[in-house]
Amino acid sequence: MTHDAKQVAIELHTSIDDDGDIEYNTVRETGYFYQKNNMDVLTFRETLDDGARLNNMITIHKDRVSIKRNGPVVMHQQFQPHRSTENVYQHPYGTIDMQTYTTHMDYRRPDPGKAGYLTLAYTVKLNGQLERNHQLALNVHHKEEGS
Repeated sequence: MTHDAKQVAIELHTSIDDDGDIEYNTVRETGYFYQKNNMDVLTFRETLDDGARLNNMITIHKDRVSIKRNGPVVMHQQFQPHRSTENVYQHPYGTIDMQTYTTHMDYRRPDPGKAGYLTLAYTVKLNGQLERNHQLALNVHHKEEGS
């Protein structure tokens, strides 16, 4: 981690709408936020239900977002408003081709005393099947010294 990294509290809410059947997930972790060149970077480790750890890195540029996940699953998902991107989602049971189309992206950088957020709305097609609607809402708060 760079010496400029600030410890932050992360709350990540996701939802997947699979033809009216909606799955919700919330992750609350402590991570690190830093600025590098013309991008903001957020890193955190997520503990899965089975106790496995998943490393997450979210890179935010003015016109795109990248989410990398490494651990029991490996994924590098790209988000560019009104564009389609492709990647491969690798998990213990195999590999899945994933196509993402981003319909909305909004970001505000976290500052001390002022929470930041990232919101994404997008569709995903797995292995060319029917697309599902996804929502991602990420809230980031700087942690106070000693907390």
